[in-house]
Amino acid sequence: MKLTSITAALMLIASPLVAADEMTVMLDWFVNPDHGPIIIAQEKGYFAEQDLAVKIVAPADPSDPPKLVAAGKADLAISYQPQLHLQIHEGLPLKRVGTLVATPLNCLLTLADGPVKSPADLAGKKVGFSVGGVESALLDAVLRNNGLSLEDIELVNVNWSLSPSLMSGQVDAVIGAFRNFELNQMDIEGVQGKCFFVEEEGVPPYDELIYVANSDTMDKAMIARFLAATEKATQFIVNHPQESWEIFASTAPELQDDLNERAWKDTISRFALRPTAMDQGRYTTFETFLFGAGLITSQNPVSKIAVDITEN
Repeated sequence: MKLTSITAALMLIASPLVAADEMTVMLDWFVNPDHGPIIIAQEKGYFAEQDLAVKIVAPADPSDPPKLVAAGKADLAISYQPQLHLQIHEGLPLKRVGTLVATPLNCLLTLADGPVKSPADLAGKKVGFSVGGVESALLDAVLRNNGLSLEDIELVNVNWSLSPSLMSGQVDAVIGAFRNFELNQMDIEGVQGKCFFVEEEGVPPYDELIYVANSDTMDKAMIARFLAATEKATQFIVNHPQESWEIFASTAPELQDDLNERAWKDTISRFALRPTAMDQGRYTTFETFLFGAGLITSQNPVSKIAVDITEN
């Protein structure tokens, strides 16, 4: 027994514990239910199982994360598929390496008891928005699907005050509202909203939230381990929705409210069950959509936009 103990001690001295690989992940906004798999992977120790020490950072400016990844200041950023297409055309060295939320969340939001019963009723009315470019293209597609165009409405920049501007009567509809948040926020305040889902109104389906990495310097093996951890976390969320909510909410007092709990339930079905899986046709189609909308002047091949991180 004594010899065995000495031998074991010598083995520990000869083979020190390997330190976990450090990763910095930039969120797209403050922590919210959209980030469920990342937070659960952290809290359940799934990152540690993959020998990862993950630093999760909420940005001061939502537009910063992709730029920081492009500049080598972070390993991954949460971003949006529509924006990624534009950022690559702007010259940023970025690629999609995984998916977090696999369906659009964006919708055209109106008052349920208001005069807008369909997008066709927006002629001559005001529509609020927060971010130009992509949101305008989405709105234009929805309008054209209903016999209108951007020339038929008045666009109003409401900054990030989407549902408040709608409830106050400042605008008749807003584009850019997330169906898992704004609808619940309005309902809590006693106002019923109605969402026209962009993917049902002429916009090609896309991945709302994606993981992007620096296309020149990414560590594919490390990212694959990160995504394996978030996949395991997503499985846990789907299998244990209430327990996972309690774990998530326990990480910060500001998450422990009715809005976040409702949003959690509405977001579960949106998480990518296979975050590494890539639909090439989805990226080709959306690139074509942006080209047709005049937001890009040429079309990139999928290989320049996204990568299956599991492929060599």
